[in-house]
Amino acid sequence: MEISSNNKTILIAPLNWGLGHATRCIPIIKALQENNYIPIIASDGIALELLRKEFPYVKTLKLPSYQIEYAKNGKNFKWKLLKSFPKMIEAIWNEKKKVKKWIKKYDIDGIISDNRLGVFSKKVPSVFITHQLNVMTGNTTWITSKLHQNIIKKYNECWVPDFEGIPNLTGKLGHIKKADFNLKYIGPLSRMKKKELPTQFDLMIILSGPEPQRGLLEEKLKTEIVNYKGRVVFIKGIIETEQKKEQIENVTFYNFMNTRQLEQTFNESEIVLCRSGYTTIMDLAKLEKKAFFIPTPGQYEQEYLAEKFEKEGLVPYAKQDDFKIENLQKIENYKGLPNFDSSIDCTTLFDVFEEINGLVFI
Repeated sequence: MEISSNNKTILIAPLNWGLGHATRCIPIIKALQENNYIPIIASDGIALELLRKEFPYVKTLKLPSYQIEYAKNGKNFKWKLLKSFPKMIEAIWNEKKKVKKWIKKYDIDGIISDNRLGVFSKKVPSVFITHQLNVMTGNTTWITSKLHQNIIKKYNECWVPDFEGIPNLTGKLGHIKKADFNLKYIGPLSRMKKKELPTQFDLMIILSGPEPQRGLLEEKLKTEIVNYKGRVVFIKGIIETEQKKEQIENVTFYNFMNTRQLEQTFNESEIVLCRSGYTTIMDLAKLEKKAFFIPTPGQYEQEYLAEKFEKEGLVPYAKQDDFKIENLQKIENYKGLPNFDSSIDCTTLFDVFEEINGLVFI
């Protein structure tokens, strides 16, 4: 495909569930701009705020919130989601109506939805991004996976940010035996670049995810790092209007960092302590950083990924309640995540937005 010369407008809408969906859309937004497409960003909450800071000159629109919350007790995670299901359905219905209006108002030519179920249209090519073809929910995994795959079917394409073959990063999350929809593996996505910089921090702690679990882990780690002797940088993952920095003994605290600052801090840090969210995993692999995972309690996807990488001898992990700062010593016995090329191959990726009735228009 030659570069589009029509300056087509593409609506890109990541789910506001932590920061991962928003941050992995950053390289896609940049690729759209580099290939003469005009992106419009739509989301809500901290995901929208983060992308506004990253792309201050890109038009942004606000979508209804899914109002996703974690239970304080991980065992109640599934029940908490079921309880909020009516609110989610209402939000999905409302975002469908908004998207329908926006297509006319802003002359939108295509849609990229990162796990936003109502961001779709039959009138323009629509793409769905997910690393979870199988949605793990314990003993109901087969039901949730089937429901999710049925939703994916309505889109023109499904993009999975991983490798199709082995080795890969998602395991059985992002791979199924036979797909009855248009599936495209686009390779892992990371906004980061590896740089050789002098080490400034012995430990980097980076938090993300919805409340209350983000806050609960923050409080636990603040207690644990009192016993850590090295230099620590602690990024809380709280998106606010202004960046705040605080130095307490050997620990430098930040409420948030933008991409440039995060990239530098990752490269200046010896090891990383974080959740086992998939976007974080892609960043760590790109940067070839050794890490320790604390999966979000009750989130089956993160628990599966943490177990997967420990079994493969790549990254150790601990449950949130069990974690002690001494656990970080285990990192020495693990290989770390494999590196990969995260550049997006745009030669065919955006073909879906140039196709009408099966023909590609240049």
